[in-house]
Amino acid sequence: MAVAAATTEPLDRQLPTPFHPPLPAPVAKKRLPAGRPREWYVSHNRRLKAMRLAIALLDSGVYQPASAGNHRIRTTAERLGMHPPSDTTCRMVRALIRYGR
Repeated sequence: MAVAAATTEPLDRQLPTPFHPPLPAPVAKKRLPAGRPREWYVSHNRRLKAMRLAIALLDSGVYQPASAGNHRIRTTAERLGMHPPSDTTCRMVRALIRYGR
């Protein structure tokens, strides 16, 4: 018993546990405005998808556009549960990574 008590540190010498604030609540989704041309909706959704993929790649440690090939972007999209992005969306992801630096 004495050995177990000697190996534990007193409470005042223990390191504090890191504080993790609670995550913010997700933003409520709003409907897209009606009456726009179809191309506007397509490009809007493409930009949103590219931003989500760029954030996921940056979080996983991909900071250079050269290391974000189409295959890596598409496997990231699969891991996130998205449809595979087109070549245009992959170019947009690389552009977002480039200009985010």
